[in-house]
Amino acid sequence: MTDVAAIEGNGKEIMVLGGGMAGLTAAIEAAEAGCRVVLVEKTSSLGGRVARMSLYFPKLCPPTCGLEMNFRRIKNNPRIRVLTQAELEQLEGVPGNYVATVKVAPRYVTAACTLCNACTEACPSERPDEFNHGLSKTKAAYLPFTMAFPAQYVVDRAACADGCKACVDACKYGAIDLAQQMERKTFPVAAVVAATGWAPYDATRIDNLGFGKYANVLTNAIVERLAAPNGPTGGKILRPSDGKVAQSVAFVQCAGSRDRNHLPYCSAVCCAATLKQATYLRTRNPDVDITIFYIDVRTPGHLQDFYAKVVGEGNIRLVKGKVGKIEEDAATGDLVLVVEDVLNGKKTTVRVNMVVLAAGIVPQTRDLPKGFTLDEFGFVTNGGDGLCSAGCVRRPGEVAASVRDGTGAALKALQSAVGSAHHG
Repeated sequence: MTDVAAIEGNGKEIMVLGGGMAGLTAAIEAAEAGCRVVLVEKTSSLGGRVARMSLYFPKLCPPTCGLEMNFRRIKNNPRIRVLTQAELEQLEGVPGNYVATVKVAPRYVTAACTLCNACTEACPSERPDEFNHGLSKTKAAYLPFTMAFPAQYVVDRAACADGCKACVDACKYGAIDLAQQMERKTFPVAAVVAATGWAPYDATRIDNLGFGKYANVLTNAIVERLAAPNGPTGGKILRPSDGKVAQSVAFVQCAGSRDRNHLPYCSAVCCAATLKQATYLRTRNPDVDITIFYIDVRTPGHLQDFYAKVVGEGNIRLVKGKVGKIEEDAATGDLVLVVEDVLNGKKTTVRVNMVVLAAGIVPQTRDLPKGFTLDEFGFVTNGGDGLCSAGCVRRPGEVAASVRDGTGAALKALQSAVGSAHHG
């Protein structure tokens, strides 16, 4: 049984690196068990990749519900301290008795922000919106996304015009402070949980599939933002070349995954994500013709029912075979795919309006402190005592698995906190 009194009285804090679903879960579970937590997030708001999704699979419900509940639990828990635009710079010490140094970049907006939007309206400068993968722009003074937590605007000073103070003049609450400087904060911590998440594989590196070269070759991450109501197109999935609805779409599975030249491993969730995105297309255009090119469809466990349901609803053709090459018809923007059709034993060509590449998951481990060990693919394998990990930084997986992982990491971290309390 957890010694809550020991944790509250003498225990050091637990530090969680990453504010995605695994990190949120680890921070909340540890705090609600009685431990003080420092949640360190590199970007300006919490939510991670989940915040960019349109719907979860297999239930096809929006992520805003789960995020809102977790944000509320954080807001109402005084044991959790949230640091955004922050990175762990140094970790010294031994398990149960670490000293963590965190570098915090200036936000230029204080807690006095009321979300009035006056700074954005007054701002004359624009910047690419990384939340939408650069598909849209924001002003230099902006809210990261609709339900961002912390609920504060941020100013991208690198995008500001020299000497501009339009946002300062526009803010009647005095919430803009352009004199803020980078800070370093130190914390005594008993344990560190790495939940730094994942990034999509850079599909421009897959030369034969045309991403970055042909406008209508997209990635699964981009389609997710196009389908989202708060995305760059308001939820419409349109061809970038002409803004039209695609009548035929090809999904290319294992785009870079299970490939010794790119990612040798299976990214686990790409097949289910493609099936989900097929439902996006059918909902918006019931007559759309969808073809999925695959090596084999991997939807283990309960996701097999999801596979059967989506495929059983029709308008989806499954072709076992790798896409060897994609070329563009410059006159129409259509794509021509050269495919090895394994079951029919022949090479064929397919013409479609749009292609979606199911790009894989790449763990984000570059900034982890010494002590975490990685496997040959870059995923965290073991951190030893006092160093835990959770979510896709450990292995590719769905959101539900990341939540379970976060809970397990919280338990391991709590054991270090209790130990430090008894021996402190």
